[in-house]
Amino acid sequence: MIDLSTKYMGFTLKNPLIVGSSGLTNSVDGLVKAEKYGAAAVVLKSLFEEQIIHHINKLHQHNDVVYAYPEAEDYLNTYAKDQDIDIHLRLIEGAKKSIGIPVIASVNCASSPEWITYAQQMQNAGADALELNMFILPSNPKKTGEANEAVYFDIILQLIKQVKIPVSLKISYYFSGLANFVLKLSWTGISGMVLFNRFYSPDIDIEKMQVVAGHVFSTPDEIALPLRWVAMLSDRIQCDIAASTGIHDGAAVIKQLLAGAKAVQLASVLYKQGFEVMPKMIHTLEDWMTRHNYSKITDFQGKLSFKEAEDPAAYERVQFMKHFAGIE
Repeated sequence: MIDLSTKYMGFTLKNPLIVGSSGLTNSVDGLVKAEKYGAAAVVLKSLFEEQIIHHINKLHQHNDVVYAYPEAEDYLNTYAKDQDIDIHLRLIEGAKKSIGIPVIASVNCASSPEWITYAQQMQNAGADALELNMFILPSNPKKTGEANEAVYFDIILQLIKQVKIPVSLKISYYFSGLANFVLKLSWTGISGMVLFNRFYSPDIDIEKMQVVAGHVFSTPDEIALPLRWVAMLSDRIQCDIAASTGIHDGAAVIKQLLAGAKAVQLASVLYKQGFEVMPKMIHTLEDWMTRHNYSKITDFQGKLSFKEAEDPAAYERVQFMKHFAGIE
């Protein structure tokens, strides 16, 4: 018998596939379908901290809240009125009644600690865990890297005091000392780290003279960056790692498990191929394990991490030198 179970954030998942935060996880119907096709856990579509602050603002009849970007108020007064905190809490409650896999609530935050008290409401609604999707673009030349990083610790340490459920952190790679920063984050008491979050890349429509979103979905080639860092960090930090971005087939799942990931998060591939791709991924994983005489994931998990690889330099500069030595 092949055992596909894996441990992530204190949960024993039936397999490593987690449906990441997206529009696919914004309804009970979507969550039921995700479980039907093999998802081992789901991360609900993120609430933005601006949405929660907007909710607080309405309750207190204040209108002087400062948003993270100029268009935020217009956005919140139109689209976000249907994404209210109360609707999100009902989604958590409905999910817990309808599916039997872990339900991970999600908040996309960048600066304010005001929203943190609402994490307790998510916990009380039944969320099994909470994922923070944090991204502070280091674009302000007057703000040091240390100041940007301090925001992460401020929010995490306050949040952990508020909730008893496991907390994971989804971050980007925009840090000058990424390995050291991730290590320190893992000391805070978080249970998981997701490497990495992916952003809508800006593009410019030269006819309309507008900034538009480009490259909405990831491609298989994008696995390289998270694969490198999962391999380099999985044996060094004090929390579990879930890999994200560029995972489009079963082979990519296997690669991240070999690098040391405990689970993977899927989104783009599900938009492109539907939930039906997950059974194919699971079959690929089972077939590969059978051919290589592995009965459980822990038999090979991390086997090609930086620590365990026979050639760990392949993850560092030697790889670059070998690849480009003959290219002029």
